[in-house]
Amino acid sequence: MKYLQQLVKGGAALVAVLLSACQPASGDLPLRYSQSLSPSELPVYRLAVYPLYNPRLLAAAYQPLVDHLNTQLPAARLELEASRDYPSFENKYTLREPAFLLPNPWQTLQAMAHGYRVIAMAGDPKDFRGLVVVRRDSGIKVPSDLKGKAVSYPAPTALAACVMPQYFLHTQGIDVQHDLQNLFVGSQESAIMNVYLGQTAAGATSPPPWRLFQRDHPQEAGQLQVMWETEPLANNSVMVRDDVPEQVWQPVLANLLALSHTTAGQAVLAGMSIDRFRTADQHSYEVVARYVRDFELAVRPIESR
Repeated sequence: MKYLQQLVKGGAALVAVLLSACQPASGDLPLRYSQSLSPSELPVYRLAVYPLYNPRLLAAAYQPLVDHLNTQLPAARLELEASRDYPSFENKYTLREPAFLLPNPWQTLQAMAHGYRVIAMAGDPKDFRGLVVVRRDSGIKVPSDLKGKAVSYPAPTALAACVMPQYFLHTQGIDVQHDLQNLFVGSQESAIMNVYLGQTAAGATSPPPWRLFQRDHPQEAGQLQVMWETEPLANNSVMVRDDVPEQVWQPVLANLLALSHTTAGQAVLAGMSIDRFRTADQHSYEVVARYVRDFELAVRPIESR
């Protein structure tokens, strides 16, 4: 047995010698050392997107963005984080858990108080509007037709899909706290589907989820119509936590701004129903702070439930 082991070792050594003889001289083949980490070794930073869609639809819309960014980032890797509802998302930035956020404008103001800052705006500000959807056969023609009826929203902190429609109805003489049955159903898709199913007389949403609903459920969408829409406001933001290194967030920002310049990037944007990312900062959301202040004085406090 010992003789067999020695024979195997000897054969391995002979093979090594023969292979080395077949290699170029050391001066012809310089040693190469990798200067980059493998994807599994890169630090991971989470991107949390507010639940304008349910988790399945949100992943379908935003995972391609994360995948694209990960091919471009030299020193970090991003992971998409969904939330089951608005309060769950809002709790995450209160605890400063995600490194990056994509919140709605009201949540943007709240996250500023927890050490997040704005680096970009996601989409055209003119596309950030509230929509009120009804069934075509509902007979609803004017806002007063909603008195005593149920209206569905994703959450009380949904700016475009709750606050802005409620403010519109307030300006039309509706006491939204007492004239309506306000139902908070978790997502914009659910708010729309409640109208289709006849469980609510109207539902509040915003343009991107409405476009997605029309694309994915054309038959159901055909039985609905947008009855009213609000004036636009600043769109959703992209935010970074204040302790994320600049060498991490700067490439993220640069690649977000560059998406609209390539065919691949345009496909990613189309999946999110966003035309492009724009440069923005804290001052870009001062108009939202004024709007929220006026709404809370006239209608109700904005708070999670």
